Parts: sequence; C-alpha cells; structure tokens
Amino acid sequence: MAADSNYLEDLKVIKKVMEESGRFLSLSGLSGVFAGLVALGGVAVAMFIVQDSRSLLFRGLISGLNEPEIHAVKIKLIADAGTVLFLALAGSIWLSVRKTIKKGLRIWTPVSKKLIISFLIPLLTGGIFIIALFWQNQWQLLIPSMLIFYGLALVNAGKFTYNDVFYLGLVEILTGLVSIVFPAYGILLWGFGFGLLHITYGLILYRKYEA
Repeated sequence: MAADSNYLEDLKVIKKVMEESGRFLSLSGLSGVFAGLVALGGVAVAMFIVQDSRSLLFRGLISGLNEPEIHAVKIKLIADAGTVLFLALAGSIWLSVRKTIKKGLRIWTPVSKKLIISFLIPLLTGGIFIIALFWQNQWQLLIPSMLIFYGLALVNAGKFTYNDVFYLGLVEILTGLVSIVFPAYGILLWGFGFGLLHITYGLILYRKYEA
C-alpha cells in the first residue's frame, strides 16, 4: 500500500511539473492592480474632458455641445483610452519581467512566445476593427469592442498561463456585451472592466501565487 501511495504521489508531481512547463507562470498580480489603477485614472480624466462636467454618462459629457465640440470630445476619449492601454501594458510587462528575473527564470521561452502571439492576435485584430469603427463614426460600438476583443485576447492567452486569466477574459467579454445593451453607461462599464476587474484579478493572483 505504501508503494502504491508513493507511486501516486510521484505521478501527481510529474503531472504538476508537466503542466507548469507548458504555462508561463511569471505574470505578476501587481501588474493587474497597476493596470486597474491606471484605468480608473483614465475614467477620472474622462470625467473632466468637458469643462465643468462631472457626469460618468456619455450623454452627460456631450450635452449642450455642438457637432465639432462633440467630435473633439470623442477624439480625446479615444486618446485617453489609448494612453491607458499603453501604460497598463507597459507596467504589466515591466512587473512581470521583474518577477521573472527575481525568480531566476528565462523571460523568452517557447511558452512565453505562444502566450504573446495568442494574446496579440485578437488584440491587434480588435485594434484594426476599432479604427474602422472610428472612421465610420460608429461611436457606440467603440467601448464594447475594446472590452470584447481584450477579453478574447485574455481567453486565448489563458491557455498558456494561469487559469484566472481565462476567467478574467470571460468576464471582460460579458462586460462588453452589457455595454452594447446600455451604451450610455459605456464609460462606467469601461472603468469596471479595465479598472475594478483588473484590481480584483491582480489581488487574487497575488494572494494565490505570490503572497
């Protein structure tokens, strides 16, 4: 019986090693928290895009403006979202690289290559799609598209890292679908998806794997 027990334990260890060797496990939970805080900062900036505006609803941001002014506001909101995306990705990459170096692991591995490719394909596709929506003045679909394509990127990348990333992607997609139904609450839902969800995910990841 003891031999059988040891044999089963060995199998469990081998299975765990094989699973970990096929996954990139250097993502930092702090990167999620950082990305979330940056996103919430972006929402705060959006609130002050229009002078004296304190509305979190898109209609509140553009109420009383003429067509050129509305167009200018929309351009600023897109710039705000793009800046948030750049800072969040840059911060996440830096924190994850720092964690990888600290653990004495290699950064550029076959698994990390697959992770990046799997993440970038939906993300870049979404970026091109969003640009097309922008030029066609389909403003109401911009925020849903950001959330949905980002969620798809996370779901796709989740195969090569923590399962938590996969589930975060699903919730991001669901948030994007909700924002299609309630476009007036797009900024709020954008802040929820890129802000609060990231902070929650980051804290869970940090507590489970790093604390």
